Amino acid sequence: MKLSDFGYELPPERIATEPARPRDCARLLHVAGELRDWRVRDLPGLLRRGDLLVVNDTRVIPAQLSAYRGAARIGITLDRRRDDGSWRVLLRNARRVKAGDVLVIDPQFSAEVLEVLEGGAAFLRFSADDFYAALARSGALALPPYIARPEGITVQDRADYQTMFAAHEGAVAAPTAGLHFTPELAASLEEAGVEIVCVTLHVGAGTFLPVRVENLAEHRMHAERGYVSAAAAARINAMRAAGGRIVPVGTTALRVIESAAGDDGLVQAFDGETDIFILPGYRFKVADLLFTNFHLPHSTLLMLVSAFAGVERICGAYAHAIAAGYRFYSYGDACLLEKA
Repeated sequence: MKLSDFGYELPPERIATEPARPRDCARLLHVAGELRDWRVRDLPGLLRRGDLLVVNDTRVIPAQLSAYRGAARIGITLDRRRDDGSWRVLLRNARRVKAGDVLVIDPQFSAEVLEVLEGGAAFLRFSADDFYAALARSGALALPPYIARPEGITVQDRADYQTMFAAHEGAVAAPTAGLHFTPELAASLEEAGVEIVCVTLHVGAGTFLPVRVENLAEHRMHAERGYVSAAAAARINAMRAAGGRIVPVGTTALRVIESAAGDDGLVQAFDGETDIFILPGYRFKVADLLFTNFHLPHSTLLMLVSAFAGVERICGAYAHAIAAGYRFYSYGDACLLEKA
């Protein structure tokens, strides 16, 4: 397949720069045999008793840092933590950085360069008494580039760009489908007999990088760290066996459970990296429906939803959403996709 197969024109005013308030009043497009317009708070009535929502409980960290190598200012964007405690990062203004260099972030926070990789990436080992406290002190939120903040990230963004499920620190970007959920919506889902289970996929910096090849067979996904507990796997399998439908909340939740599943569709406990790349033609092993946002043209996420719901159906749904004034991308509206 080709990158150019996944383009569409979006008027700039359709890009959401802040979320709906309250979050669950965002619009929801149900994409099935026909297109129906709802609100996210209507979700309990669109699901069935015995369905299981799978949410990503990663917590967004302030992943952008500024450091100095001598007088040179170096930009650092965290990507993912490795088992040995070091981090894969993306560097800016770092042409002369080499292994052994020390990048000073603040007087109590620095990083040693372990290895410089291609494409501006590197492995760093950070020095701080409390790494996440140091991030909170010196780091900044890495909002997507289409959410312009000329005056800098706001206090409101730090609250808005975190889901109610956030528990495990490590994501560079939010699992944005989860941003629509509120305690009131969760209570309504429970009353309707729809359960929720948590898995984890720490969204990496690669989510912001464009696909640069026309032939998609040549594209390689950036790996991201994921976890599915034995208890979560057992719950997913039991709900499926009882006839319930599995509904990932967002592409990240879908990718991690698909990575954890065998060819028989049974989900196993999972603790590792996944670089799963889902294109039309992929055979989904676990997911029955998908709750997700509207994604960028030419993105791997648009390719994934096209694989799930069908290319023609997604094209029609996106055309409808644009004409009907839906809001797009991270802070935008949502859709509920039935599997093709």
